[in-house]
Amino acid sequence: MVNFVESQKPMLYGLMKWAGVIPYTVEIEPGTKMNFWIPKETLKKPKKSDKNSAVELKKPTKPAVLFIHGFAAEGIVTWQFQVGSLAKKYSVYVPDLLFFGGSYSNNPDRSPAFQAHCLVKSLRILGVDKFVLIGFSYGGMVAFKIAEEYPEMVRAMVVSGSILTMTDTISESNLNQLGFKSSEDLLLPTSVKGLKTLFTLAVHKPMWFPNRLFKDYIEVMITNRKERAELLEALVISNKDVTIPHFHQKIHLLWGESDQIFNLKFAKNMKEQLGENATMESIKKAGHLVHLERPCVYNRRLKKFLASVYPEN
Repeated sequence: MVNFVESQKPMLYGLMKWAGVIPYTVEIEPGTKMNFWIPKETLKKPKKSDKNSAVELKKPTKPAVLFIHGFAAEGIVTWQFQVGSLAKKYSVYVPDLLFFGGSYSNNPDRSPAFQAHCLVKSLRILGVDKFVLIGFSYGGMVAFKIAEEYPEMVRAMVVSGSILTMTDTISESNLNQLGFKSSEDLLLPTSVKGLKTLFTLAVHKPMWFPNRLFKDYIEVMITNRKERAELLEALVISNKDVTIPHFHQKIHLLWGESDQIFNLKFAKNMKEQLGENATMESIKKAGHLVHLERPCVYNRRLKKFLASVYPEN
């Protein structure tokens, strides 16, 4: 039987290629690979007649923007509405984090710091040495780790539906409020009912979809369950181990006003913690999936921020 979600991928991938990005796999180290969508002009393929030549990677000619996805879907599915909007003026890079979309590692490290390390090493291989980070949810926490450990590479950041660090207190409080016993129960649903509950929490106004679509989504998108459960476990740290880094970059918090997973209170508290370099905007009639629910509004505000970072572009 045809999987509806899987059957849509060729069309989505075709649209992304038309927008100017193409898939490329980066081998970071033996046993660790990351799949990316990269600007097609940065990849020079050898002529068919020259069988001994390798693919040549070129540095981006436009300002680089790195989009980091959350926990429920791979990169290009998460950011499909942003790629076409930005690709003409910016060099857009969309990775799949480890254990999403075919990216994998045999390294046992499941921490956000290791995800950050792999992303940065991949970008250096791809010829990118400076970029703006766009992070959503889990991807926002990875983005903060990149900005903390590789500050010279990060020009600025936009973060949506995320926090600086997932402490045990925040994790327990948030799960209790949402009615779940564990992050795994919330983010790795095994049933149509579980995925429907997650979807309802993630949007401002839930839309009706047939159960078959939810079932197909679970089959295609929620894979590598053991490794992803380990990612969630490694995400939570003790309150006593928390330190708030000083970020020199401009950080823009772009939030869905109806976000139930990390509500506006989280965003306001984080803005205070980040200090004078942080700004914040909220988007009405949008929940956690603000970039998918209100893509036109999200993209306008994202482009406005990027124009302030790259006024010469």
